[in-house]
Amino acid sequence: MAKYIGLTFAALAGLGFLSQAQAEELCQGFGPQTPRDISQTAGLNTSSVSIAPSADKLNLCNIHTHTNAEHKGPGFTVFAGDGDHGGYKCNETADLTEAELAEPAGSAFHGVKPGDTIEVHWVHTSCNITPGEGLGSCLSDACANPQLRVEAQVFLVVNDPKALSFLDFDYDGNIVNGLHQAKSLPESTGTPVTFIGSTTGPSFTQSTCSPLQVTWSVHPQCAKLDINSLNAWAEKGNVFKEDHSHGIRQLVTAPELLAPISN
Repeated sequence: MAKYIGLTFAALAGLGFLSQAQAEELCQGFGPQTPRDISQTAGLNTSSVSIAPSADKLNLCNIHTHTNAEHKGPGFTVFAGDGDHGGYKCNETADLTEAELAEPAGSAFHGVKPGDTIEVHWVHTSCNITPGEGLGSCLSDACANPQLRVEAQVFLVVNDPKALSFLDFDYDGNIVNGLHQAKSLPESTGTPVTFIGSTTGPSFTQSTCSPLQVTWSVHPQCAKLDINSLNAWAEKGNVFKEDHSHGIRQLVTAPELLAPISN
C-alpha cells in the first residue's frame, strides 16, 4: 500500500480500495437524500421526518421534467452514464420501432427526443401558494418550512399519438376542493414506492446535500409518452415556464444518506 500514499480519495476509489461513498466524503448532518434505487429498502438515515399528506391534500406548486430517470427502479435499470446527463433509461428503450423513434417536424420542448427517458416531478406543498416557476413557488414568506411531496413518473418518450398525452397530467388552473391539483396523475405503472428524501437536480451530490426534506412517491414502471404532447405543452405555455428538460442528480447509494423504506 505504500506506493498509493498521496493519491486522492477518488483515485483510491478507482483502484478499488475505497467505496464510492467513502471517496465522495459524505455530507454530514443532513436528512435523507434523493434519488435512490427504489428496489432497495435499506437505509441508515433515520432523521425524524414525517411522511407528508397525500397529493390530493396538498397544493400542486410545480411540474418539471429531467432527461433520463434520476431514480433507478424495476422498469428503468439501463444506466445512461455519469454526470448531469446520465441517470437511467427505461428497459424498453432498445425495443422501439422506427415510427416511434421518428423525429417530429418541430420541437417546442427542448432537451428531449423520441427514444429518450424522462422523469416527471409533480411537486406539492402544504403552503397556500399559486403554482409557478421553480421550487421557489412551493414556499412563501408566510410558509418557509412546508411539508413537500413529489409524485414521480418515468416515461419513455415516443412519437405516437396513441401513447399517453402529457396534457392529461397538466395543471391548467385545475382546482379540487380548494386545492391546486394536476388534472390527473399516472395510475397504471405499479404501486408507488414512498419514502423520505430531498430535492434533486445536478447541483447536489453525495458530498453536497440538499437541506429540504421531501416525501417521495415514485412509480416503479415506465410508461410511453407522446413527444407531440410535450411540444404542445410548451407551445401553449404553462404557468411553470417549462420549455426544456433538466439535468439529473446521480444516484445516492451511501446508506448513511438513505432513509429505510417501509412500504
